[in-house]
Amino acid sequence: MKPHSQNIDDYRRLCRERTNKFNFRARQVQVIDNDRGGYNPMQGMMDFSSILAKDRRGSAAPVKTQEMKRTRMDRGELENILFKLFERQSNWTLKQLVMETDQPQQFIKEILNDLGIYNKRGTNQGTYELKPEYKKTTEDIEGE
Repeated sequence: MKPHSQNIDDYRRLCRERTNKFNFRARQVQVIDNDRGGYNPMQGMMDFSSILAKDRRGSAAPVKTQEMKRTRMDRGELENILFKLFERQSNWTLKQLVMETDQPQQFIKEILNDLGIYNKRGTNQGTYELKPEYKKTTEDIEGE
C-alpha cells in the first residue's frame, strides 16, 4: 500500500500496527513440575570434571623439592662443557643440553645466546649450533 492523498490515514494506521507488532514480543512462562535443579544452560560447553578432580587430589604439578632443583655451576665450566658437547655433535636441542649438563634451562639459554645460534627453520629446526667464530676449523684441529 502506497501513501496517496486519499488513504494516508489508512497507511499511517498500517505502519503503526506493523511497528507495534514487531516491537512487542509475547513471552510465555512455563511452570516445570518435579524441578530438581538439573538444568544447566552451560551444559556441554566445558568439561570441568578434570579441573575438579585436580582440586580434590591437590595441585596438578608436583612441587620440586630442593633435591630435584638443578644448581648452577660456574659459567666458565659450563661453557667448556658446552664446547665439548658441540665438538661431539654440531646441533643440539635445548632439552638434550639440559639432560647432558644437568643445569637449569634458563641458565643454558643465557649462555647459548652468547655462544650459539638458534635454528628457527630448515632441517635443523629447533636446535642450537655454535656461532661461526666459536667453531673449530679443520686447520685448528690439525694444529693441535
